Amino acid sequence: MSQQAPIRESSISGSSVRRGDQIFRGITVGSGVIILLVMGAIAAFLLWKALPSFSNNSANFLTEKVWFPDQNPPKFGIAALAFGTVVAALFAMLIAVPVGIGTSLFISFYAPRRLAGAMAFLIDLLAAVPSIIFGLWGLQVLMPHMGGIAKWLSDYLGVIPIFKNDQELYTKSLFIAGVVLAIMVLPTISAISREVFKQVPRSHLEASLALGATRWEMIRMAVLPFGRAGVISAAMLGLGRALGETIAVAVILSALFDVNIHITEPGGNTFAANIALKWNEAGPNGLSALIASGLVLFIITLSVNAVARSIIARRKEFTE
Repeated sequence: MSQQAPIRESSISGSSVRRGDQIFRGITVGSGVIILLVMGAIAAFLLWKALPSFSNNSANFLTEKVWFPDQNPPKFGIAALAFGTVVAALFAMLIAVPVGIGTSLFISFYAPRRLAGAMAFLIDLLAAVPSIIFGLWGLQVLMPHMGGIAKWLSDYLGVIPIFKNDQELYTKSLFIAGVVLAIMVLPTISAISREVFKQVPRSHLEASLALGATRWEMIRMAVLPFGRAGVISAAMLGLGRALGETIAVAVILSALFDVNIHITEPGGNTFAANIALKWNEAGPNGLSALIASGLVLFIITLSVNAVARSIIARRKEFTE
């Protein structure tokens, strides 16, 4: 009988890492470190430039509702800016998130293929429209036709404080600004949500339908739980754009420094719009004050992203 040759063990160790993987890991780690350094540098620069205005301000920076950083003594605060920024962005998200998710679900699961392709193309095209176009469209087209809706809200829902209007004027308000912002962020939310819903395993959809679920039950039990983290990411990305939008809001709002909970009345201002409108006319202390308001917006945006990241981490099991 012939003897069988001994089998040689592989000399390749399972723990070895290929050269290409090491290079790729170094590039990714380096990229992450660079991003952190850039963010830290931005925060340090904003803080450094904002310190003179903090020391010269004669009013409370967080609670004051006027903006006179170049008068003697300087007097300014961010209360009105923070209120207008948050209210306009939240109102925009209140409109854009349900509509965006509903649009992405319709395109993904209800619309015929040709119609779905055309709608997806148009939505992606809207995401590339410059903000100044939305602002001018909101000023020239949307605002004249929004007065009737704002008046209806005031007449029939005026018992709710945010819709009450004592001035009987319905233009240049946070309500109209919020609607324009909602239209701006809607394509982003819808496009990202649509891509997330496409990643749902086909076996999950077919299993739900095989068990007798209707199309809506299939979406509720299989699609939405799987795509929850992605939808939250899309909403937070849209919120970030709404918080930092400049030109569209600056064109529409009347830039009044006041905290007015009646969003259908004229008035309101935001951080980004105030920086854009005041930058060229500001003196040395005024520029420092504007940078200080930008620092606050920077902190708000980072906080929103941190909260979104924590929410997504809790839903991690749906993305694995």
